[in-house]
Amino acid sequence: MNIHHIRLEEVDSTNNYLQGYRPSPGEDVTIVWTEVQTAGRGCDTNSWECEPYANLAFSVLFHPKRIPAASQFIISMANALALRDALSAYVEGITVKWPNDIYWKDYKMAGTLIEPSLQQGHVGRCIIGTGINVNQKQFLSDAPNPISLANVCGHMLDREEVAQEVTRHLLYYITLLDDPKSWEDIRQAYKSVLYRREGIHPYQTSDGTKFMASLHTVEDNGSLVLCEQTGENTSRLRKFSFKEIKFII
Repeated sequence: MNIHHIRLEEVDSTNNYLQGYRPSPGEDVTIVWTEVQTAGRGCDTNSWECEPYANLAFSVLFHPKRIPAASQFIISMANALALRDALSAYVEGITVKWPNDIYWKDYKMAGTLIEPSLQQGHVGRCIIGTGINVNQKQFLSDAPNPISLANVCGHMLDREEVAQEVTRHLLYYITLLDDPKSWEDIRQAYKSVLYRREGIHPYQTSDGTKFMASLHTVEDNGSLVLCEQTGENTSRLRKFSFKEIKFII
């Protein structure tokens, strides 16, 4: 696999940079890193706080093979597993909060924005932007629960070493995506490391309704299925798409 790394001192968004980027012939994967990201983006209208020279901000561009549009959530699963596996080399207790946030206990350590382009019913060009809190000690935004590796470990980390660990796992999972026979293993692994995969917890719907539920499953299309507790011995399954449900932490 031919990997091309681009190092930028400053950019508004690494995802934005790759939107206008055209790989050279034979370039399988492009990874752009930046020290300073002035307008990092999260899902929807969210922004991403990233202290310059303290964290990792990067985006990956690749062209998946044979992934139908209806199955594109497999990319999110694979990416989340890559980040989870990489960060687990430094601390225990890393989980994936649906759909693709990386958590340590009840705190967010990394976030991802995936921007696929569909061509003839399949995923053609895919950009995955990620921010990982590595050495940032204090957070100034109104994000409710950020944390960094340094916060957990109690010491600063070598960001280049962390970057290499993340890259190694990302490339492994990108390779798996090219083999549909691996997708079920990815789905099962993803479900096994989900945040709140055990127990009953509080949730809130987009209209403000709160309820208690356990995590039942995540469907292949990315829908979250919760088992709502409706009575002392009764329950019902409820299905949610992204932004339709909020985890109360």
